Amino acid sequence: MEAEDRAGWKRSKKNPDKRMPLSEHLVEFRNRAIICGVALVLTSVLGWFLYDPVLAILQSPVDEIAAQDDRIAELNYAGIASPFDMKIKVSLFIGFILSSPVWIQQLWAFIVPGLTKTEKRYTLGFVAASIPLFLAGACLAFFAMPNAVRALTSFTPAGASNIIPAQDYLTFVMIIIVVFGIAFVLPVLMVGLNMLGILSADRIRKSWRIVVLIVFVFAAIATPAPDAISMFFLVIPMLALFFIAWLICLLGDRRRKKRLIAEGLWEDPAED
Repeated sequence: MEAEDRAGWKRSKKNPDKRMPLSEHLVEFRNRAIICGVALVLTSVLGWFLYDPVLAILQSPVDEIAAQDDRIAELNYAGIASPFDMKIKVSLFIGFILSSPVWIQQLWAFIVPGLTKTEKRYTLGFVAASIPLFLAGACLAFFAMPNAVRALTSFTPAGASNIIPAQDYLTFVMIIIVVFGIAFVLPVLMVGLNMLGILSADRIRKSWRIVVLIVFVFAAIATPAPDAISMFFLVIPMLALFFIAWLICLLGDRRRKKRLIAEGLWEDPAED
């Protein structure tokens, strides 16, 4: 039973010695999806009232380009219903960010039944770490976004104007913010895989060159500014988070090794 728990099997509350049937999986998924949906709706209503100040922040890089470079740079609403559609999308996006504590918690709660009692205790730490890290990554995106907008619009030929479709600009901003948030949560996922016995600290150490390369490539794409300083604003915190996650995995591996040695279950791979 313990082995099955570690393999990720969920248990039925009515029949704890049996695997949870597909119907109960679907019911649980539906219930948690409803909770996430309600949280998204409520926070989106709040986002409706926060639309004007948030849009002013999102639009500020374009306004700065128009003021500093002395050229036309503005958002364009192509259709009659475009302003209304824009407000709905921005409100939903605000709701998505504000409701992140709920849907991150529900995601972990959906995984919890497949873990052992010891591993369940760690889920509170995962949720507590994931939520502020996701929000920190989203906030950092606001600092990177002006540089990205300025860098991309710098290719505009002399005498030309930047009449940017509002929907395209919103999509660009949302992608940057969400990607930054997810990137900051990845180290938490790495620790979770380590605790499940899927990813060892030694494997992470051996792959550090690949991790550094991926981080630099990701930062270069996410912050397409011509100066390297903007890229390092993302590279440094991401590498720091991965290093901290590696240390946690290393301590976890050592703790599990000591426990297995005490139980007489440890086999030295060098002896094989």
